[in-house]
Amino acid sequence: MGADVRGLNRLHQFDKVEIVQISLPEQSYGILEEMRAHIEGLLQKLELPYRVLRLCGGDMSFTSALTYDLEVWSAAQGRWLEVSSASNFETYQANRLKLRYRAEGGKTQLLHTLNGSALALPRIVAALLENNQTEDGINLPKALHSYCGFDKITN
Repeated sequence: MGADVRGLNRLHQFDKVEIVQISLPEQSYGILEEMRAHIEGLLQKLELPYRVLRLCGGDMSFTSALTYDLEVWSAAQGRWLEVSSASNFETYQANRLKLRYRAEGGKTQLLHTLNGSALALPRIVAALLENNQTEDGINLPKALHSYCGFDKITN
């Protein structure tokens, strides 16, 4: 077992916020872009350095038609860590669930399903701690001040 299979990098169970949508086929890719933008907005409010990756076919599951991964910079590890993913599964999941709608003309058609993990909480907490360290404590992003009741973690 190496260092890359333990800790925050390889948690098999962790808390996260899920985003799930069922949509009409002609709206699903626009909704996927809205989901990606929502996740980006969260990372921007947390003032974390991040990047968005549009996965190539070989890196996606066979069930996904398009997937975005969002990664934050881990200052301690000196590398990017995935904290979120958003995918359009088109009709794959809908077919198994029999999720259909009646289109114009009365024909029954499959809906599209989309889902994503908005934020993997352990990695977000680690990124907040790592990327906001100063000599006199850890500065919290402004978006968290009202929730925490303070703006800095000090010794």
